[in-house]
Amino acid sequence: MAEWHFEQGIGELRGLLIEGDTIVAAKLQWPGELIAGDVHPAQLTTKKAGARRGHVMLENGSEALVDHLPGALNEGASGYVRISRSSIAERGRLKLAQARWIDGDAAAPEPSSDVPVTHSKPLDGFAAGDWEEVWHTASSGSLAFSGGEILCSVTPAMTVIDIDGELPPRELALAAIPAIAQALMWLGIGGSIGIDFPTLQAKADRRAVDEALNAALVDWPHERTAMNGFGFVQLVARLEGPSLLHRFARSRVGMCARYALRLAERTQGAGVTLLRVHPALKAKLKPEWLDELRRRTGREVRIETDPALALEAPNAQIVSE
Repeated sequence: MAEWHFEQGIGELRGLLIEGDTIVAAKLQWPGELIAGDVHPAQLTTKKAGARRGHVMLENGSEALVDHLPGALNEGASGYVRISRSSIAERGRLKLAQARWIDGDAAAPEPSSDVPVTHSKPLDGFAAGDWEEVWHTASSGSLAFSGGEILCSVTPAMTVIDIDGELPPRELALAAIPAIAQALMWLGIGGSIGIDFPTLQAKADRRAVDEALNAALVDWPHERTAMNGFGFVQLVARLEGPSLLHRFARSRVGMCARYALRLAERTQGAGVTLLRVHPALKAKLKPEWLDELRRRTGREVRIETDPALALEAPNAQIVSE
């Protein structure tokens, strides 16, 4: 039976869905984000006459797109909305959160996410290396399998998964499917997804890949097209917020800064925590985050920068005072 495990990290909440010794899925939340399923008081700020869609201002000052508006509702009206998707940063813009207008009688939280806003699981809730494996997969956007690898990237229109390897096209396509299913769950990918399989000329080969993909994703709610003659398959799945790929694409320094804090927090010993990071990370390490690190570890913290370090490769050790 799969079960969610959590780490209440510094600046983020991490979740891993684990079945036995297998990581099934992962999620990540940052403080202040709107969570799908949560209900918020809101004021309608813009709406065309008779329209069912518009904009609302939430109590925290953030703006959201809203639908399911009563036709007679006017601008300035107050009520409640249920978040259906949190905001997502993209290249050069921020896609506003999406919400639905609801009656006051229906304003009880109905979270659709399996990860709560806060959780008190200790750091040892994850086995050694579990979060690191997911994190580095998301950071690189790649996942290896026997005979090749898949490469995942985000665009404003969709998340694209490419397949690379030296196997014959049919064998390569079939071998990639378990890795594709794993990436979709590990990285929290949703929305429109394009998979670029090797081109398969024979209809029987395309049918075999379609059937294998259907079997691998049978428990993952989605819609999809059959493979076309160029090897392309499109999936559409519910999108509730930024995937780990989105976060790395638009907030790589922030992701790496939080990872550095996790590394420092998990370092054991007496003395001073020496955290060495790329210079770009130092500015992202908020004073309140470092204060929280001191409180959690009971140690003083010293930050040093090293331009030779990759953003994704901080170093933490205990040194004498």
